[in-house]
Amino acid sequence: MTPTLSPPQNLDDPGLYINRELSWLEFNRRVLEEAQDSRVPLLERLKFLAIFSSNLDEFFMVRVGGLQQKVQAGITRSSGADRMAPQEQLDRISVTVAELVAEQYRCMRAEILPALTEKGIVIRGLKDLTPDERKHLRELFSRQFFPVLTPLAIDPGHPFPHLVNKSLNVAVLLRRPGDPDPLFAVVQVPGVLPRLVQLPDGGTGGTGVAFTPLETVIRLHLTDLFPGMELFETVCFRVTRDSEFELDEEVDDLLRAIEENVKQRRRGQAVRLEIEADGPPEVEQLLTAALDLSPQDVTRVPGLLDLTGLFQVHALPGFAELRDVAFAPVPVKEFATAVTPWAAVRAKDILVHHPYEPFKHVVDFIDAAADDDRVLAIKQTLYRTSSDSPVVKALQRAADRGKQVTAVIELKARLDEERNILWAKELEKSGVHVVFGFIGLKTHCKVALVVRRDEDGIRRYVHLATGNYNPQTARVYTDLGFFTANPSFADDVTLLFNYLTGYAELPQWRKLIVAPSRMQPFMIERIEREAANQRAGKKARLFAKLNGLLEPAVIQALYRASQAGVRIEIVCRGVCALRPGVPGVSDNIRVVSIVDRFLEHSRIFYFENAGDPEVFIGSADWMDRNLSRRVEVVFPVEQADLKARLIDEIIATSLADTAKTRELQADGSYRRLRPPEGQAPMRSQQRFLDLATESERRQATALIQGPPPTGSAPRPAPKVAKRRPRKPGGADLQR
Repeated sequence: MTPTLSPPQNLDDPGLYINRELSWLEFNRRVLEEAQDSRVPLLERLKFLAIFSSNLDEFFMVRVGGLQQKVQAGITRSSGADRMAPQEQLDRISVTVAELVAEQYRCMRAEILPALTEKGIVIRGLKDLTPDERKHLRELFSRQFFPVLTPLAIDPGHPFPHLVNKSLNVAVLLRRPGDPDPLFAVVQVPGVLPRLVQLPDGGTGGTGVAFTPLETVIRLHLTDLFPGMELFETVCFRVTRDSEFELDEEVDDLLRAIEENVKQRRRGQAVRLEIEADGPPEVEQLLTAALDLSPQDVTRVPGLLDLTGLFQVHALPGFAELRDVAFAPVPVKEFATAVTPWAAVRAKDILVHHPYEPFKHVVDFIDAAADDDRVLAIKQTLYRTSSDSPVVKALQRAADRGKQVTAVIELKARLDEERNILWAKELEKSGVHVVFGFIGLKTHCKVALVVRRDEDGIRRYVHLATGNYNPQTARVYTDLGFFTANPSFADDVTLLFNYLTGYAELPQWRKLIVAPSRMQPFMIERIEREAANQRAGKKARLFAKLNGLLEPAVIQALYRASQAGVRIEIVCRGVCALRPGVPGVSDNIRVVSIVDRFLEHSRIFYFENAGDPEVFIGSADWMDRNLSRRVEVVFPVEQADLKARLIDEIIATSLADTAKTRELQADGSYRRLRPPEGQAPMRSQQRFLDLATESERRQATALIQGPPPTGSAPRPAPKVAKRRPRKPGGADLQR
């Protein structure tokens, strides 16, 4: 329902803002819709079921835990612009999560698992196991599982154990022979063992692959764990714990403080209990009492618990027909044809669109810097990286070779703290100068600087990006990377690292827009300039592609621009507090979300600027945390061909998507777009894959043709009409 406002110009009215937590659940609903879409390959649908569960785990660990703390502290008013009370948020979250989980399991049981069975991939329950399979599992249990398991009695002499966050457990009701009093015990399903146990011969006569859940194997052999006892009920359950922690601003040793907080996280307060739907009420009551939870915190699950285990099935080798069509990123021509990355970047600025173009260019850039004797120094920020990071190894190698290497590592990267602590210690051992940034701010910007002694003097090479230095996620996240040797950029990046590593007042930036000092006012000024241009009869339009939109000051600026008549188009993957389409307030704002094969992660900002468009990319969303509690970098793309590519190709294609786009409605729900009658759906991510393939074909053709023969007339260039960058929206976006 469209909110009723009185008066419509009151931009503080809470009815103008969508609640953050409910908006996030709508995002996860869009993830679930991909699992429900029969046009998505079968194993990819299974993957989306697993992603949905993984997302929900993090939501409870971070967001729900915080709300529960507020309720316990007696806080009755939300700090968000929507002003929804914490208890009301929890009530609505409980109802929505129950609905979504029920739909998730309906999809899995009624659609995906039967279809997988037809293709030879089976997950067997206890009742479906054959005698031969039971015999195999008996041997496997005795040899590999039994030594790892620990039965835990619960009685006055054995208090309820601490169960690890996201742990899967089997509750057991039993009694001693001849004693009517029931006993209670718990067996924790070890996380070090495979979630799904593969059965021999594929379980289908050797023609497929079959699994059974690990908890099924444990249930089959509980008498081994409780010999001489009578077992009369077993119930699987799972515990999620609050994993958000506050860091004391006065800590003396940031590394040690983070290490201690990570340890405390494992013992955080329980925030959710998942339990099998047919479990007896007395078990639920016992567990909620032991975990200090209310009935509202319980999710009854009609099937296999912890569907993140389905990633194991998705990772099976083979079954190509059940997956997205494989592709290889297409090398960027400038790097592919240059002798060195330095020659390529000296010649011109280079834009790389991941994963359609390879992240290997970034790795090669750092690798070359590590091995090049002319390179004097490397400075780099690291927010999240992979467990076997080639970037980190290159920095270690560079330090071993005597170069000055500085790594600004963000220890507070949520849920990646342990990995970053490990990398920090390993880098320090290699002689890298490791800096942890600021206690009160997260260093979220993606920046690398290479200082090289070129033939004509010292030159600095810069890489700026929208995504992390993580080769693994770069294969499945859409991001943009930018390489330049422009001295103005290099000056700013040098000052940025001095600010991050030393004592320095914030400089006057020439190119970079840096949070928290400058970015929010800069964005609001640009939005207000579009409104002023619209009122003056000049060209005005605004586009933003980002992951989240929550900051009230930015939303109000967008509302004012809409009221002035500015056409505003926003592609926002995740949470969005802005309500589009509210009469008199946001009539001119359109918000869409694209959820597809790759996770949309790049941030792009376009301002019409009275016919002289400006385009910026960077690491920051329009959220309070990005604009006020993080060090972020957004920067202009000014080189004509790169600017045209962003406008004509990336922005235009994103806005033209009719296959994977959902449009935000004023009531906070999303409506899936359909192509106009008679037209095929346009899928933006597939279009980007096609564009990469076309580029590869052109490069191959040019390589085969080669340069014209010596002494011959030059080969005539193809006639291409001159063009100016097109604007977002409009008829030319339909091309």
